[in-house]
Order: sequence, then structure tokens, then C-alpha cells
Amino acid sequence: MKKKLFAGAVTLLSVVALAACSQADGKDIITMKGNTITVNEFYDQVKSNGAAQQVLLQMTIKEVFENKYGKKVTDKEVTEAFDKMKSAYGSAFQKVLAQNGLTEDAYKDQIRTNKLVEYAVKEAAKKELTDENYQAAFANYTPEVTAQIIKLDSEDKAKEILEQAKAEGADFGQIAKDNSTDAATKEKGGEVKFDSGSTDVPDAVKKATFALEENGISDVVTVRSSQNYSSSFYIVKLVKKSEKSSNWKDYKKQLKEVILTQKQNDASFIRSVVAKELKDANIKVKDAAFQNVFAQYIDSETSDSSASASSSAASSSKTSESSSAAESSSEEASSSAAE
Repeated sequence: MKKKLFAGAVTLLSVVALAACSQADGKDIITMKGNTITVNEFYDQVKSNGAAQQVLLQMTIKEVFENKYGKKVTDKEVTEAFDKMKSAYGSAFQKVLAQNGLTEDAYKDQIRTNKLVEYAVKEAAKKELTDENYQAAFANYTPEVTAQIIKLDSEDKAKEILEQAKAEGADFGQIAKDNSTDAATKEKGGEVKFDSGSTDVPDAVKKATFALEENGISDVVTVRSSQNYSSSFYIVKLVKKSEKSSNWKDYKKQLKEVILTQKQNDASFIRSVVAKELKDANIKVKDAAFQNVFAQYIDSETSDSSASASSSAASSSKTSESSSAAESSSEEASSSAAE
């Protein structure tokens, strides 16, 4: 997946910027001989910073979705997601947090916001369960197959095991038990059942399996982890496949999951859900500097008229540069929020 693990992650600069701006107007932040730097002056400098704009966008999304869906996400869900990510990164977790300008509490807060958005997206996706969409999903659907997989951490080892697996009279199941690193299937001789909509088998492995005839064995399939970017290597044997029915209704339950999963991973669909929630919450952008980052979700007409006037009056080269930076960060914010 293209999404970043720390989706919507913000830099320390951004956090400090907006935190400072929450103080009383005109309050001094820095004093020195002959001069001071006030909150207002600081705000004017940082508000066109791309990272700071993303923070405001995330803060807004958090408030809107918390207000409407707050009861739908439990602390237990957040903790489980946090622990899973922490385990995936292992000893590097704290370093990755620091690189993204996050503390553990801030990351948990971010996970909660993401889950609130996920809930809203899933509810919206249920409205997409039309006959037309069922039929479209059916066209690309492959029914359940039974297969055996061997997962390995080394490409050289995988090539060696592939030779053994393809040797005449080889016991694929025993080879899987002796060599596979996949804890879920190892003791079962690598056996696993899945269809094209399954999410617990890598897409590359599914594709390789569906291309086989019964008792056929694939070449080495390389799968790159989206969590820690390490590679795993698979060898798969197709044990049994079923003939596909011509009636999509025979697979309605499976197709429902396919449709919901597709919508929940569709950045454009997610963006439309967020946009609707912000519109329903009557969000208005009062400062022209933040119009670009919100433009992907809110029509410009919903922005405050004074902000529009301010935007028209901004003609200096410094302001033009800030506007360009805002446009660039808008794309990043879109990706983060969608992810």
C-alpha cells in the first residue's frame, strides 16, 4: 500500500507552531535586547508553512469526527492498533516516532482519529452495495482455492527450497513444516484457503496461485512488507480450485466484503466522505493562508469572505512563495488524511 504507517504524522515544528498560536494574542514568546517576538508575529510567519497547515487540517478532522463518531471507537481498539504497530517496528519504534515528531500519546491520538475516519468510511461504503457494484466485483472475483504456501526470509533459501519442492516425489507439506516461517500455516503443511477478496494472503501470492493448475507449483514470489519494507519470499502449490458459478448471487457474502474493502482503500472515496463530514459540520476557513490545504474538502465559497479579500490583497513575492508551499503541502495533507 502506498500509505505511510504514520499517516498524518506531523513535525515538531508544526506542533510547536500551533501550540504557540493558541496562547493569548500578542503575548511575547521570545524577548531579547531591543526586541521581542510575539505570538501574533510567530503565527504570521508559520501559518503558510506546509507542515503547520497539515496540523490544522488534522485538528479539524479530529474535532469533527470525534464529535460525531466518538462513541464508535474504544480505547481498547486504539491500544491494540498501537501495540501491533509497536511490535512490527520492534526496537526501531521509538526512533520512527521521533523522526515523525510524535510521542506515544500523540501517535495513539492519531490512531484514534484514523479509526474514527475509518468507521465513517465503512458506514458510507455500505451504501455502495448496489446490484451494479456487486456485478462489477463479480467480474473480477476468483472463488476460494485450497493451497499450500512456504514463506521464507531469504531469496537464496527460497530458491533452494523451490528446487526441493519441484523434485519428483517431493512432499510439499513436509517441506513447509520443516522450512516455512509462516506461523499460521507452518504446522498444517502450509495449507491455507482463500479467494480473491481475502486480505490475509498477499496479493502477489494470490495472483500466482490463481494462475496455477491443480498440483502446480509457483516460482519464488517476492512480497515487500508495507510496514517495515522488508521482503519475504513465497512458494505456493495449488491443491484445489472450484469452478466459478455464473450467478453472482452465489457469492453475495464474499462480494460484499470485496466492495467494502475496495471503498475503504479508495483514496478518492475516503476524501469524499471527509469532505461531506466537514461540510455537514459547517466548517469555514477564516484565514486565507489555510484555504489551499482545505480546498480538497471544502468549496472556496464556504470560506469566510474576509479571508478571500485577504487572499486577493496578498501580492508580495514572499506571500506568493508561501502560497506555493501551501499548495504543495495540500497534496501531502490529502494523502495523509486519506490514508
